Amino acid sequence: MGNICRSAAAEAVMKKFLENRGEPASFHVDSAGIIGYHTGERADPRMRSAAARRGYNVDSVARQVCREDFEISDIIIAMDNSNVAALGAMADAGQKAKIHKLTDFLPEEKRIRYKTDEVPDPYYGGPKGFELVLDMLEDAMPGVLEFLDN
Repeated sequence: MGNICRSAAAEAVMKKFLENRGEPASFHVDSAGIIGYHTGERADPRMRSAAARRGYNVDSVARQVCREDFEISDIIIAMDNSNVAALGAMADAGQKAKIHKLTDFLPEEKRIRYKTDEVPDPYYGGPKGFELVLDMLEDAMPGVLEFLDN
């Protein structure tokens, strides 16, 4: 939503996965939020801390999705159904196919384990919520990379 928790962490996790593959510059990875409320702010300190414990550097600055994102991106990944819908409303007809939900890239056994088809927003919860988000991101990134490789 605001680009300070889930999407900021997803950007950092994807960058680290690409770095681990030896391809840090092979893709342009960015994150943005549907709303501009947090524009210009760093990611939530709780997410930065949880991610740092796993070796991720969540260093992005929050920004709002803009028209250019649909034009320059090959894929746009949302964390939940409401963000998929909001992005779909912003996209031109030909750009809607670029929009995916992160959980679509989870292996089936992980989808069953998580018992949800959305990445939950940890903002109003406790530390376990941030860890859950990171677990889901780590589990989905191989699927995202496989999709991009094809």
